[in-house]
Amino acid sequence: MNFPFVPAPQYTAIALAYTNRQMIADEVLPRITVNERSFKWDKHTKSDLFQVPSTLVGRKGSPNEVEFTATEETSSVGDYGLDDVVPREDIEAARSKPGLDPLGRATEGISNLIMLDREIRTADLVFAAGTYPVGNKVQLSTTDQWNEYGEANSDPVADILTGKEAALMSYNTCVMGEAVWFALRRHPKLLAAFFPVNASGGGILSLQQFAELFEFERVLVGRAYKATNKPGQTLSLSRVWGNHFSMLHQNPLAGLRGNGITFGATAEHGTRFASTMDEPKIGLKGSTRVRVGETVKELITASDCGYFIQDAI
Repeated sequence: MNFPFVPAPQYTAIALAYTNRQMIADEVLPRITVNERSFKWDKHTKSDLFQVPSTLVGRKGSPNEVEFTATEETSSVGDYGLDDVVPREDIEAARSKPGLDPLGRATEGISNLIMLDREIRTADLVFAAGTYPVGNKVQLSTTDQWNEYGEANSDPVADILTGKEAALMSYNTCVMGEAVWFALRRHPKLLAAFFPVNASGGGILSLQQFAELFEFERVLVGRAYKATNKPGQTLSLSRVWGNHFSMLHQNPLAGLRGNGITFGATAEHGTRFASTMDEPKIGLKGSTRVRVGETVKELITASDCGYFIQDAI
């Protein structure tokens, strides 16, 4: 089969290597390769973790049989991509300017927008109250919120420990928006917990200190912004990751079928790619169309392995 777009290995390398350090989606819902566009995955519940039959076997007996009760789900990956059209004149002009590659620049720009779109989808899924079971979420009110330093009820230490103590599988990862982190790192009760002799409550906490205090292996802070205005209007920005806080059990060895349980993952069919196609009718001398895309599906595979603090600030 002939395709109008020609694979461009040099630009695919750029698309794969390009990393926006402000974005955390690949760490929150890590990618797992699937071989088909339509795939099956196991949705786990609490009963999968703790139903243990008798393991005692008599001298001539047979071991008890078990059946894992994870629900088999079927999903399909979606295609996500963008194009940029680069005039031939720009490409020719760049030949006399070392280090300037209009097609490479287009690839980076498109890759950034595709990653931002994935960041938004991931944040909308992980920071949705409906993602979590009833007993695995709490919503803070005005006087409980963590940026209310003067309120007696504002106690992030108690709120986080309450969630961790109820965890069936240890929450080894936490996710928060940057605004939440700005409030947490200066909270007097957090500073007092880490620096008991600091009666004044002054100073700030580092991410490493926060992780150490609550025994998190990873602390992920979402720092990305998105535009909320329509094209052509005055730029208006908002944070992708809202004023919430999640704790997750992540298992880096887990797959989508049977082997290990983890809060969530991303099914990926193939890898992010870049390709080009001639556009002879665009521009006086023609143009080159650059396309970058990926085929993925974000999944919550074990919602019982997460805890959500809504409206943390």
